[in-house]
Amino acid sequence: MKRVYLFGTCLIDNYYPEAGLDAIELLSLAGFESVFPQSQTCCGQPPYNSGYATQSAAVAMQTVDTFLYAEYPLIVPSASCAGMIKNHYPVLLRDHPEYEKKAIALASKTFELVDFIVDKLPYHQLTSNTPVTAALHQSCSALRETGSAKSWIKLIGHMPHVTLNLPCYAEECCGFGGTFSIKSPEVSLAMTKDKYEHLVATKSQTVISGDCGCLINLKGYAKKNGLAFPHQHIASFAKQQFDEANS
Repeated sequence: MKRVYLFGTCLIDNYYPEAGLDAIELLSLAGFESVFPQSQTCCGQPPYNSGYATQSAAVAMQTVDTFLYAEYPLIVPSASCAGMIKNHYPVLLRDHPEYEKKAIALASKTFELVDFIVDKLPYHQLTSNTPVTAALHQSCSALRETGSAKSWIKLIGHMPHVTLNLPCYAEECCGFGGTFSIKSPEVSLAMTKDKYEHLVATKSQTVISGDCGCLINLKGYAKKNGLAFPHQHIASFAKQQFDEANS
């Protein structure tokens, strides 16, 4: 079995650990053994987005050193973190020539989870699953940084028992935007309310997305307003479908 590195992400580690475990299981279904270095930390995006270049560069260097130890692909179950490593590390570290080269090398072998496995999973197993409807929230990072939103749609399209619903204004932000939701809470709240209502209007059984920040934001809005928000990370949703098929 081939090996890959798995980048856990802060939000999965702290809020959706099951998504990380399910990502490992999906990678195994696709024929890959996951290697999870314990020295990994945050990708550095929060300080980077807040203008703390020195601090975020230090985090980026730590990440580069952690995942360049072996020539395994780096798989990230988050379009946001994958986009940070692929697109921003080479720029962030350009004043550090040694690390700039390493960052470019790491970026070239970094993949968002679904982008990496979408053509490798055993979809032929999904022949007797219970029909289910799912609304997909395509995060800004998946749409505009990694382009992996297309793979999310493709993944679900391979599941004949799943009816995929896209909400109105599907390409609009949920209002999270990392530190944006803290810096501009009123604007963020209005955006989150719209996104929540559009997702609920699809009348789907669950909402799925590949970015935990968006899910946490929408869940927080629902909880504050006494509303329901059944949701799953796309890794957990996909794993659940394969579990059902093999039960």
